Amino acid sequence: MKIDRLELTSFRNYGSLQIDFEEKTNIFYGNNAQGKTNILEAIYLSLTTRSHKKSKDHEMIRFGMDEAHIRVFLEKKGITRKIDMHLKKRQKKFIAIDGVPVKKASDLLGLANIIFFSPEDINMIKNGPSERRRFVDMDLSQLDKLYLSSLYGYSRALEQRNKLLKDIAYFKDNSLSDMLDIWDEKLIEYGSGIIRKREGFIGELNEILKEKNRKITGIDEELTCVYEPDATIEEYREKLKKNRYNDIRSGSTSTGPHRDDINFSLDGVDLRKYGSQGQQRTASLSVKLSEIELIKNRINDAPILLLDDVLSELDNKRQKCLINSIGDIQTLITCTGLDEFIKNDLVKDNVFYVENAAVKKKEVV
Repeated sequence: MKIDRLELTSFRNYGSLQIDFEEKTNIFYGNNAQGKTNILEAIYLSLTTRSHKKSKDHEMIRFGMDEAHIRVFLEKKGITRKIDMHLKKRQKKFIAIDGVPVKKASDLLGLANIIFFSPEDINMIKNGPSERRRFVDMDLSQLDKLYLSSLYGYSRALEQRNKLLKDIAYFKDNSLSDMLDIWDEKLIEYGSGIIRKREGFIGELNEILKEKNRKITGIDEELTCVYEPDATIEEYREKLKKNRYNDIRSGSTSTGPHRDDINFSLDGVDLRKYGSQGQQRTASLSVKLSEIELIKNRINDAPILLLDDVLSELDNKRQKCLINSIGDIQTLITCTGLDEFIKNDLVKDNVFYVENAAVKKKEVV
Protein backbone atom coordinates (compact mmCIF):
# COMPACT_ATOMS: atom_id res chain seq x y z
CA MET A 1 0.00 0.00 0.00
CA LYS A 2 1.44 3.37 -0.98
CA ILE A 3 0.59 6.87 -2.12
CA ASP A 4 1.97 7.67 -5.58
CA ARG A 5 0.96 11.31 -5.93
CA LEU A 6 -0.66 14.22 -4.11
CA GLU A 7 -2.20 17.22 -5.88
CA LEU A 8 -3.43 20.27 -3.98
CA THR A 9 -5.35 23.36 -5.08
CA SER A 10 -6.06 26.20 -2.63
CA PHE A 11 -5.43 24.01 0.41
CA ARG A 12 -4.06 25.88 3.47
CA ASN A 13 -1.12 27.99 2.24
CA TYR A 14 -0.80 26.14 -1.08
CA GLY A 15 -2.16 27.66 -4.27
CA SER A 16 -1.17 24.69 -6.40
CA LEU A 17 1.08 21.71 -5.62
CA GLN A 18 1.91 18.32 -7.10
CA ILE A 19 4.23 15.81 -5.41
CA ASP A 20 5.26 12.31 -6.50
CA PHE A 21 6.29 10.01 -3.65
CA GLU A 22 8.76 7.18 -3.36
CA GLU A 23 7.73 3.80 -2.03
CA LYS A 24 9.79 4.08 1.17
CA THR A 25 10.92 7.24 2.97
CA ASN A 26 9.82 10.76 1.95
CA ILE A 27 11.27 13.60 4.02
CA PHE A 28 10.01 17.20 4.10
CA TYR A 29 12.31 19.57 5.92
CA GLY A 30 12.48 23.31 6.50
CA ASN A 31 11.65 25.95 9.08
CA ASN A 32 8.40 25.95 10.99
CA ALA A 33 5.19 27.45 9.53
CA GLN A 34 6.25 26.90 5.90
CA GLY A 35 3.65 24.25 4.97
CA LYS A 36 5.25 20.88 5.83
CA THR A 37 2.48 19.69 8.14
CA ASN A 38 -0.17 20.85 5.66
CA ILE A 39 1.01 18.15 3.24
CA LEU A 40 0.49 15.44 5.84
CA GLU A 41 -2.84 16.94 6.89
CA ALA A 42 -4.11 16.85 3.30
CA ILE A 43 -3.21 13.17 2.94
CA TYR A 44 -4.70 12.21 6.30
CA LEU A 45 -7.88 14.18 5.53
CA SER A 46 -8.27 12.62 2.10
CA LEU A 47 -8.03 9.08 3.53
CA THR A 48 -9.96 9.49 6.78
CA THR A 49 -12.34 12.46 6.08
CA ARG A 50 -11.02 14.38 9.08
CA SER A 51 -8.13 16.64 10.01
CA HIS A 52 -5.72 15.38 12.65
CA LYS A 53 -5.88 18.94 14.04
CA LYS A 54 -9.69 18.67 14.28
CA SER A 55 -9.93 21.65 11.90
CA LYS A 56 -13.21 22.44 10.16
CA ASP A 57 -13.41 22.26 6.38
CA HIS A 58 -13.58 26.02 5.82
CA GLU A 59 -10.48 26.55 7.98
CA MET A 60 -8.38 24.49 5.54
CA ILE A 61 -9.33 26.48 2.45
CA ARG A 62 -6.71 28.96 1.27
CA PHE A 63 -7.44 32.52 2.41
CA GLY A 64 -9.58 34.40 -0.10
CA MET A 65 -10.77 31.24 -1.91
CA ASP A 66 -14.17 29.54 -1.76
CA GLU A 67 -13.03 25.94 -2.08
CA ALA A 68 -10.03 23.64 -1.93
CA HIS A 69 -9.29 20.49 -3.89
CA ILE A 70 -7.22 17.46 -2.81
CA ARG A 71 -6.42 14.62 -5.20
CA VAL A 72 -4.55 11.50 -4.04
CA PHE A 73 -3.41 8.59 -6.21
CA LEU A 74 -3.18 5.46 -4.05
CA GLU A 75 -1.79 2.05 -5.00
CA LYS A 76 -3.12 -0.94 -3.11
CA LYS A 77 -2.31 -4.52 -4.08
CA GLY A 78 -1.31 -3.43 -7.58
CA ILE A 79 -4.47 -1.43 -8.21
CA THR A 80 -4.37 2.38 -8.49
CA ARG A 81 -7.25 4.32 -6.91
CA LYS A 82 -7.91 8.04 -7.30
CA ILE A 83 -9.48 9.97 -4.43
CA ASP A 84 -10.90 13.44 -5.06
CA MET A 85 -11.98 15.68 -2.20
CA HIS A 86 -13.49 19.15 -2.52
CA LEU A 87 -13.78 21.35 0.56
CA LYS A 88 -16.33 24.13 0.32
CA LYS A 89 -16.99 27.03 2.67
CA ARG A 90 -20.75 26.68 2.89
CA GLN A 91 -21.39 23.11 1.82
CA LYS A 92 -20.45 19.61 2.89
CA LYS A 93 -17.24 18.19 1.49
CA PHE A 94 -17.54 16.32 -1.80
CA ILE A 95 -15.68 13.01 -2.17
CA ALA A 96 -15.25 10.78 -5.20
CA ILE A 97 -13.34 7.50 -5.58
CA ASP A 98 -12.18 6.78 -9.14
CA GLY A 99 -14.56 9.48 -10.36
CA VAL A 100 -17.60 8.00 -8.60
CA PRO A 101 -19.12 10.19 -5.84
CA VAL A 102 -19.46 8.45 -2.49
CA LYS A 103 -22.73 8.80 -0.60
CA LYS A 104 -21.18 8.95 2.85
CA ALA A 105 -17.80 10.23 3.97
CA SER A 106 -17.45 7.03 6.00
CA ASP A 107 -17.29 5.02 2.74
CA LEU A 108 -13.74 6.30 2.37
CA LEU A 109 -12.48 4.73 5.59
CA GLY A 110 -10.75 1.42 5.05
CA LEU A 111 -9.67 2.21 1.49
CA ALA A 112 -6.22 2.74 2.97
CA ASN A 113 -4.74 2.24 6.43
CA ILE A 114 -2.90 5.26 7.72
CA ILE A 115 -1.14 6.05 11.00
CA PHE A 116 -0.42 9.61 12.09
CA PHE A 117 2.22 10.27 14.75
CA SER A 118 2.68 13.82 16.02
CA PRO A 119 4.04 15.49 19.18
CA GLU A 120 0.47 15.48 20.52
CA ASP A 121 0.41 11.67 20.27
CA ILE A 122 3.57 11.48 22.37
CA ASN A 123 1.47 12.89 25.20
CA MET A 124 -1.35 10.39 24.63
CA ILE A 125 -0.63 8.49 27.85
CA LYS A 126 -0.90 11.50 30.14
CA ASN A 127 -3.67 13.32 28.25
CA GLY A 128 -7.39 12.80 28.84
CA PRO A 129 -9.24 9.58 27.90
CA SER A 130 -10.73 11.13 24.75
CA GLU A 131 -7.25 11.02 23.14
CA ARG A 132 -6.91 7.30 23.84
CA ARG A 133 -10.44 6.55 22.61
CA ARG A 134 -9.75 8.52 19.42
CA PHE A 135 -6.67 6.44 18.61
CA VAL A 136 -8.61 3.18 19.07
CA ASP A 137 -11.61 4.45 17.10
CA MET A 138 -9.51 5.55 14.13
CA ASP A 139 -7.66 2.23 13.84
CA LEU A 140 -10.78 0.11 14.25
CA SER A 141 -12.79 2.29 11.85
CA GLN A 142 -10.18 1.67 9.14
CA LEU A 143 -10.01 -2.06 9.90
CA ASP A 144 -13.63 -2.97 10.60
CA LYS A 145 -16.72 -1.64 8.77
CA LEU A 146 -19.02 -3.14 11.41
CA TYR A 147 -17.23 -1.17 14.11
CA LEU A 148 -17.56 2.01 12.07
CA SER A 149 -21.28 1.35 11.62
CA SER A 150 -21.71 0.80 15.37
CA LEU A 151 -19.78 3.98 16.11
CA TYR A 152 -21.97 6.10 13.85
CA GLY A 153 -25.16 4.47 15.14
CA TYR A 154 -24.08 5.03 18.74
CA SER A 155 -23.19 8.67 18.07
CA ARG A 156 -26.63 9.36 16.55
CA ALA A 157 -28.47 7.56 19.36
CA LEU A 158 -26.42 9.40 22.00
CA GLU A 159 -27.23 12.75 20.40
CA GLN A 160 -30.96 11.96 20.34
CA ARG A 161 -30.99 10.71 23.92
CA ASN A 162 -29.19 13.82 25.15
CA LYS A 163 -31.67 16.02 23.29
CA LEU A 164 -34.55 14.15 24.90
CA LEU A 165 -32.96 14.49 28.35
CA LYS A 166 -32.79 18.26 27.89
CA ASP A 167 -36.42 18.38 26.69
CA ILE A 168 -37.61 16.45 29.74
CA ALA A 169 -35.81 18.85 32.08
CA TYR A 170 -36.89 21.97 30.18
CA PHE A 171 -40.58 21.11 29.73
CA LYS A 172 -40.78 19.24 33.07
CA ASP A 173 -42.76 16.58 31.25
CA ASN A 174 -42.12 13.17 32.78
CA SER A 175 -44.29 11.49 30.16
CA LEU A 176 -41.38 11.98 27.77
CA SER A 177 -39.32 9.71 30.01
CA ASP A 178 -40.95 6.65 28.46
CA MET A 179 -39.20 7.50 25.20
CA LEU A 180 -35.85 7.12 26.92
CA ASP A 181 -36.35 3.34 26.84
CA ILE A 182 -36.19 3.48 23.03
CA TRP A 183 -32.88 5.32 22.99
CA ASP A 184 -31.51 3.19 25.82
CA GLU A 185 -32.05 0.09 23.67
CA LYS A 186 -30.32 1.74 20.73
CA LEU A 187 -27.34 2.71 22.89
CA ILE A 188 -27.12 -0.84 24.23
CA GLU A 189 -27.36 -2.32 20.73
CA TYR A 190 -24.60 -0.17 19.22
CA GLY A 191 -22.60 0.25 22.43
CA SER A 192 -22.29 -3.49 23.00
CA GLY A 193 -20.72 -3.87 19.57
CA ILE A 194 -18.25 -1.08 20.33
CA ILE A 195 -17.29 -2.55 23.70
CA ARG A 196 -16.75 -6.01 22.23
CA LYS A 197 -14.54 -4.74 19.38
CA ARG A 198 -12.52 -2.43 21.63
CA GLU A 199 -11.88 -5.25 24.06
CA GLY A 200 -10.52 -7.47 21.28
CA PHE A 201 -8.38 -4.69 19.80
CA ILE A 202 -6.78 -3.75 23.14
CA GLY A 203 -6.14 -7.40 23.94
CA GLU A 204 -4.38 -7.84 20.59
CA LEU A 205 -2.39 -4.61 21.04
CA ASN A 206 -1.33 -5.64 24.52
CA GLU A 207 0.34 -8.81 23.25
CA ILE A 208 2.55 -6.79 20.87
CA LEU A 209 3.14 -3.88 23.24
CA LYS A 210 5.20 -5.74 25.81
CA GLU A 211 7.90 -6.78 23.34
CA LYS A 212 8.05 -3.40 21.58
CA ASN A 213 8.69 -1.60 24.85
CA ARG A 214 11.47 -4.02 25.79
CA LYS A 215 13.20 -3.38 22.44
CA ILE A 216 13.04 0.40 22.90
CA THR A 217 14.28 0.48 26.50
CA GLY A 218 16.51 -2.58 26.60
CA ILE A 219 15.09 -3.13 30.08
CA ASP A 220 13.02 -6.10 31.18
CA GLU A 221 10.00 -4.00 32.17
CA GLU A 222 6.44 -5.02 31.36
CA LEU A 223 4.32 -2.37 29.67
CA THR A 224 0.67 -3.36 29.58
CA CYS A 225 -2.58 -1.76 28.48
CA VAL A 226 -5.97 -2.65 29.89
CA TYR A 227 -9.33 -1.69 28.47
CA GLU A 228 -11.48 0.09 31.07
CA PRO A 229 -15.07 0.19 29.80
CA ASP A 230 -17.36 2.60 31.59
CA ALA A 231 -19.85 -0.26 31.70
CA THR A 232 -19.52 -3.90 30.67
CA ILE A 233 -22.04 -5.36 28.25
CA GLU A 234 -23.66 -7.26 31.12
CA GLU A 235 -24.16 -4.21 33.37
CA TYR A 236 -24.86 -1.61 30.69
CA ARG A 237 -28.67 -1.66 30.78
CA GLU A 238 -28.87 -1.56 34.58
CA LYS A 239 -26.36 1.28 34.82
CA LEU A 240 -28.29 3.39 32.28
CA LYS A 241 -31.48 2.99 34.33
CA LYS A 242 -29.71 3.68 37.60
CA ASN A 243 -28.26 6.96 36.30
CA ARG A 244 -31.40 8.14 34.49
CA TYR A 245 -32.47 10.69 37.09
CA ASN A 246 -29.02 12.31 37.21
CA ASP A 247 -28.87 12.25 33.41
CA ILE A 248 -32.13 14.22 33.22
CA ARG A 249 -30.78 16.78 35.68
CA SER A 250 -27.52 17.21 33.77
CA GLY A 251 -29.01 16.89 30.28
CA SER A 252 -26.36 14.39 29.19
CA THR A 253 -25.75 10.63 29.20
CA SER A 254 -23.25 9.63 31.87
CA THR A 255 -22.88 5.95 30.96
CA GLY A 256 -21.46 4.20 27.91
CA PRO A 257 -18.50 3.72 25.57
CA HIS A 258 -18.12 7.50 25.13
CA ARG A 259 -16.64 7.44 28.64
CA ASP A 260 -14.31 4.44 28.20
CA ASP A 261 -10.60 4.63 28.90
CA ILE A 262 -7.40 2.62 28.50
CA ASN A 263 -4.98 2.16 31.38
CA PHE A 264 -1.25 1.90 30.69
CA SER A 265 0.99 0.54 33.40
CA LEU A 266 4.67 -0.28 33.74
CA ASP A 267 5.38 -3.21 36.05
CA GLY A 268 1.97 -2.57 37.60
CA VAL A 269 2.49 1.20 38.11
CA ASP A 270 -0.16 3.48 36.54
CA LEU A 271 1.72 5.60 33.98
CA ARG A 272 -1.03 8.24 33.81
CA LYS A 273 -0.59 9.10 37.46
CA TYR A 274 2.92 8.06 38.41
CA GLY A 275 4.94 7.70 35.21
CA SER A 276 7.78 10.10 34.43
CA GLN A 277 7.65 12.12 31.20
CA GLY A 278 10.29 9.83 29.72
CA GLN A 279 8.32 6.71 30.60
CA GLN A 280 5.12 8.19 29.17
CA ARG A 281 6.84 9.13 25.90
CA THR A 282 8.42 5.70 25.59
CA ALA A 283 5.04 4.09 26.19
CA SER A 284 3.44 6.29 23.50
CA LEU A 285 6.16 5.31 21.03
CA SER A 286 5.67 1.64 21.93
CA VAL A 287 1.94 2.03 21.25
CA LYS A 288 2.56 3.53 17.79
CA LEU A 289 5.04 0.82 16.83
CA SER A 290 2.63 -1.83 18.09
CA GLU A 291 -0.15 -0.17 16.11
CA ILE A 292 1.88 -0.62 12.92
CA GLU A 293 2.44 -4.32 13.59
CA LEU A 294 -1.20 -4.93 14.56
CA ILE A 295 -2.44 -3.41 11.30
CA LYS A 296 0.12 -5.43 9.32
CA ASN A 297 -1.16 -8.60 10.97
CA ARG A 298 -4.79 -7.72 10.32
CA ILE A 299 -4.57 -6.70 6.63
CA ASN A 300 -1.43 -8.58 5.53
CA ASP A 301 -0.06 -5.30 4.19
CA ALA A 302 1.85 -2.31 5.56
CA PRO A 303 0.01 0.87 6.54
CA ILE A 304 1.11 4.33 5.43
CA LEU A 305 2.96 6.19 8.20
CA LEU A 306 2.88 9.98 8.67
CA LEU A 307 5.42 11.38 11.15
CA ASP A 308 4.95 15.06 11.92
CA ASP A 309 8.05 16.51 13.63
CA VAL A 310 8.21 13.75 16.22
CA LEU A 311 11.94 13.06 16.03
CA SER A 312 12.71 16.38 17.69
CA GLU A 313 10.62 15.22 20.67
CA LEU A 314 12.59 11.98 21.14
CA ASP A 315 16.10 11.35 22.42
CA ASN A 316 18.72 9.65 20.22
CA LYS A 317 17.90 6.14 21.38
CA ARG A 318 14.18 6.50 20.71
CA GLN A 319 14.83 8.25 17.39
CA LYS A 320 16.95 5.33 16.22
CA CYS A 321 14.36 2.81 17.36
CA LEU A 322 11.60 4.60 15.45
CA ILE A 323 13.71 5.01 12.30
CA ASN A 324 14.80 1.36 12.37
CA SER A 325 11.16 0.28 12.75
CA ILE A 326 10.03 2.02 9.57
CA GLY A 327 11.40 -0.81 7.41
CA ASP A 328 9.24 -1.47 4.35
CA ILE A 329 6.54 1.06 5.30
CA GLN A 330 5.94 4.06 3.10
CA THR A 331 6.68 6.95 5.45
CA LEU A 332 6.21 10.69 5.08
CA ILE A 333 8.25 12.63 7.63
CA THR A 334 8.39 16.33 8.45
CA CYS A 335 11.35 17.84 10.32
CA THR A 336 13.32 21.06 10.59
CA GLY A 337 16.66 19.49 9.61
CA LEU A 338 18.25 16.33 8.25
CA ASP A 339 20.81 15.67 11.00
CA GLU A 340 18.87 12.78 12.55
CA PHE A 341 18.57 11.01 9.19
CA ILE A 342 22.15 11.51 8.08
CA LYS A 343 23.30 10.30 11.50
CA ASN A 344 21.21 7.13 11.11
CA ASP A 345 22.08 6.69 7.40
CA LEU A 346 18.43 6.98 6.39
CA VAL A 347 18.42 9.72 3.73
CA LYS A 348 18.20 7.70 0.52
CA ASP A 349 14.78 8.23 -1.06
CA ASN A 350 12.78 11.43 -1.56
CA VAL A 351 13.95 14.57 0.22
CA PHE A 352 12.07 17.86 -0.19
CA TYR A 353 12.87 21.32 1.09
CA VAL A 354 9.76 23.34 1.99
CA GLU A 355 9.83 27.12 2.17
CA ASN A 356 6.84 29.47 1.98
CA ALA A 357 4.62 26.80 0.35
CA ALA A 358 7.26 26.00 -2.28
CA VAL A 359 8.35 22.34 -2.29
CA LYS A 360 11.68 21.59 -3.97
CA LYS A 361 13.24 18.18 -4.37
CA LYS A 362 16.79 17.94 -3.01
CA GLU A 363 19.61 15.51 -3.68
CA VAL A 364 21.32 14.53 -0.43
CA VAL A 365 24.61 12.64 -0.56
